Amino acid sequence: MSLQQGWIARYQRRFGRVKVWLGRINNTYITCYYKAPTRRTNQHVEILIPPPQPSMSNDLVLPRPGDAPTQPRPPIPAPSEKAFTDVFGALLPPAQYLQTSTGRAAYYTLAPLSPSPHPPRILLLHGVQTPALGLLPLTLHLRSSRPHAHFLLLDLWGHGLSETPIAPHEPALFHSLIDALLTHLAWPSAHLIGYSFGANLVVGYAVSRPERVQSFALVAPAGLIPMSMFDEEGMRYLVDRDVDEGAVREWVVRFLEGGDMVVPGDWRERVSRGEVVAQAVKEWQMRNHAGHGASVVGIVRDGRVVGNEGEFGRAAGLGVQNVVVLGSEDSLSGKEKFEELGFGRVVVVEGAGHGVVRDRPVEVAAAIQLF
Repeated sequence: MSLQQGWIARYQRRFGRVKVWLGRINNTYITCYYKAPTRRTNQHVEILIPPPQPSMSNDLVLPRPGDAPTQPRPPIPAPSEKAFTDVFGALLPPAQYLQTSTGRAAYYTLAPLSPSPHPPRILLLHGVQTPALGLLPLTLHLRSSRPHAHFLLLDLWGHGLSETPIAPHEPALFHSLIDALLTHLAWPSAHLIGYSFGANLVVGYAVSRPERVQSFALVAPAGLIPMSMFDEEGMRYLVDRDVDEGAVREWVVRFLEGGDMVVPGDWRERVSRGEVVAQAVKEWQMRNHAGHGASVVGIVRDGRVVGNEGEFGRAAGLGVQNVVVLGSEDSLSGKEKFEELGFGRVVVVEGAGHGVVRDRPVEVAAAIQLF
């Protein structure tokens, strides 16, 4: 039985069972479904192998800032909502879609629980890897104590159900998406809450468009990572262009995860209980979102997550009400640095790491007293 690219699936029948050996195509494991025969019959054995789907997430390399202009290319499609909810449940409200000239992005609205003539409008922006679903626990805790508020979650480019534009993943690409969404919803301004890379976007958005930001909260912000944190290999992967892109992708995942990505063995049981298991969501995107891997690499390289002190300092001096929430064990950011930059209210959640937004949502919600 032959497969694409010359890979062969071989099967052997022994003791009423079927053994199947499968290769890999484009680094994607082929799933095999089979019906085993019984000893009493000569029932035909069916081996159904769906054609392998090429993983553009593994092959795609996005343009970098300053690259020579090329012919425009359509964005990389995102998975369907059904494909996502079949695995992780319908925890979010039904996705709505915003079509822009850059691509199509998914967003989710949680309307006020209590009527209000002028409800506060809050936009939450997730970090790199985990999409909007990762901010749902925090959103629900905020909503329970602020039933009059209107909450909005957005899948950033290359995450969740949003497409991946074939464009440099620098902050301006995401700022224009925020602009388009607020304009689409007729929100002249909003309170912004950003986690990790999302906090970095909030800072840049507030500096460039202060009239659209009523207040902002930065949770475990990325953006202040010093270049000195990286060894020679890491520096080369971040800066150089003539590098092994496969090695870059592997390095980026190790950097973000602090090692290899490990998905908990009980993630399905936890998801069935309504939990958000970030590692499972991350891995699912790598396998099912054809542009996700390239987006992650593009953000780490060009999203200004390293050495962005100047912009953070300007945001602190805007006079816009703000708060910073950190985990005491988060190696990416510390209270002293934010105080040096001029942030007056920095709340530290003891014992929490960079995942404070999911691990300690009650305390993070309590710290955000902005609306």
